[in-house]
Amino acid sequence: MIARSLFALAIAVTVLTGGAFTAAAAEQESAIARGGRLYDNWYKEKKMDRPDKAHPAYPATGKYPKQSWRCKECHGWDYRGKDGITANNDHNVGIKGINAAAGKDPAAIAALLRDKTHAYAPEQLNDKDVQDLALFVSKGQVDTSKFIDSASGKPKGNAAKGEVYYNTLCAGCHGMDGKKVSTGIPLGQAAENPWDMLHKSLNGLPAEAMPALRSLDPSVASDTVAYTQSLPK
Repeated sequence: MIARSLFALAIAVTVLTGGAFTAAAAEQESAIARGGRLYDNWYKEKKMDRPDKAHPAYPATGKYPKQSWRCKECHGWDYRGKDGITANNDHNVGIKGINAAAGKDPAAIAALLRDKTHAYAPEQLNDKDVQDLALFVSKGQVDTSKFIDSASGKPKGNAAKGEVYYNTLCAGCHGMDGKKVSTGIPLGQAAENPWDMLHKSLNGLPAEAMPALRSLDPSVASDTVAYTQSLPK
């Protein structure tokens, strides 16, 4: 019901702003959002077991080998890898981000996912998975510095607007206090990592019914993230 309402809202926004909303555009937005969820946690999105061994490209000095098959673990929630927000924390493993690949040919990016460095086998990511992930890398990245202050981690969005968006789009599942989903941590606590929250707001949560806000103006997600930092932890 929520996803259907959001889709209708996206169409209304597009019509009101004079944009052309086509079936092909809708399909691409859906694929990009799915690619974002695969970037977050592909084995959860596909309801598979986590690989037993660390990713072969993950440095032996890394502190999170069990998370090493998740793209975000090396490349970051801000997509800038060693040059981004992980530069000064223990997730930094000296690997560059994916930001330089924004706008590149998705087919070329897909080929990289099959190379010896990335080493994604077809039984892990099939061709459709690789295409969606490559599409996200090429066309789905956002410049997080426009929405979150890199130094302080403070969202730049309008929290007052975000409260309206949250109450109408999110509270039905998460509750007014952000604690309704018993299987997850409170949203006020999750919002301590606003880059993670922004990514999930835009693309959805892997293997969950949470809708992606990608088809709306990114300020909607940004404002919502700003508001969630005021929720109880």
